[in-house]
Amino acid sequence: MALTQLLLLLFFFCCISAANTSGAHGASGAVFNYDNENNSPNNSSNKTSFGLSEEALKFLNGPVSTILLPSFYTLVCFISVPINFCAVIVFAWGIRPKKPAAIYMVNLALADLLFALMLPFKISYHFEGNNWKFGPSMCRVVTAAFYWNMYCSVLLIACISVDRLLAVAYPMASLTWRSPQAAVIACIIMWMLSFAGSIPLFTIHQTFYVSELNITTCHDVHSTDKIVWLKTYFLTICCVLFFLPLLITVVSYAQIIRSLSRVQHDVPGTSQRRRRAMVMTLTVLVIFVLCFMPTNCLLLAHYQQFNTEKSQEAPDGSYALYLVFLCLGSLNCLLDPLLYYFGSSQCQKRLSNMVKCKSITQSRDIRDTQSATSSWRFRRSGKNISTRGGSFQSSLRSQKKKLLLL
Repeated sequence: MALTQLLLLLFFFCCISAANTSGAHGASGAVFNYDNENNSPNNSSNKTSFGLSEEALKFLNGPVSTILLPSFYTLVCFISVPINFCAVIVFAWGIRPKKPAAIYMVNLALADLLFALMLPFKISYHFEGNNWKFGPSMCRVVTAAFYWNMYCSVLLIACISVDRLLAVAYPMASLTWRSPQAAVIACIIMWMLSFAGSIPLFTIHQTFYVSELNITTCHDVHSTDKIVWLKTYFLTICCVLFFLPLLITVVSYAQIIRSLSRVQHDVPGTSQRRRRAMVMTLTVLVIFVLCFMPTNCLLLAHYQQFNTEKSQEAPDGSYALYLVFLCLGSLNCLLDPLLYYFGSSQCQKRLSNMVKCKSITQSRDIRDTQSATSSWRFRRSGKNISTRGGSFQSSLRSQKKKLLLL
């Protein structure tokens, strides 16, 4: 609880600091001196340099992007990597037989684990003052993988929602649909869709040199001639890979709650299933509203502002908040374990058995310790009794000798 409060406090401080900052030129938000005649920057150096505003330079070199954001990512990384690694191990090898829910969960845990393993690159980038030191190719890989795993998590959560709907509303009719083979195929399709959505990020140039700060940014500065293309790209990917899965998820859980409300209360297990569905619904909504929705909405708002603003100055404030909420979106790696537990009855049984085995082992250890202590006390008391008996016999023999001498 204390760690969660620390994360939220750090995030809100980031929001306040970002709101007080005029902004940073972010993805396609940079304004630089570009020569259209020779299709090259006006800067004649070997490195690409852009004319950034004073506010953008302050943000790139300020405490929000160089201290607060990487600190938040560090906490998330240290917690989510072991949790999701253990989840992958449990779902992949510890649960038999494999049900569709377990298959979706292991893929979701794998997506979260891969997402968390990308965080050290962003942590190093921000701690170094937004200076990318891993090369342009690695920048494209990390940027694309970051969005790939985020949208893959969204799609897998939507699959889990549909699977829950079929299990609750159509338990008999969906038996042929909810097979392990169908779940594997659905997961493969989700991975391919999210990967296809991130392919354009592999192809475009992501690293740019800022001569004023002597740093090389990764994905945070782009040329203005790519605005139309990037706007179309992010509009498409947000609608297809976020808003559509969000609609499917909301409709699915609404139908689940509606189906459970029609079941009579005297049916065994109804209240437990209803409570489980409510917890699942609340968890999924929190993940979408807290982690994914602000990021995608601010991203669309950022590009939409380019249509309304006539000046050469880019809408920097929205991108500053976007970076903060993108950082908040990494919390889904910590919230998804709740889905692992409430979304899979096999996972619940597994954890319950582990807790029971642990309690049984502890009780056995306590009993063994108590038995050993009692045995030691008994032996010690027996030794004392035998010692006292021996001394008494010695006393009798000495008294007998004295009488014989008399």
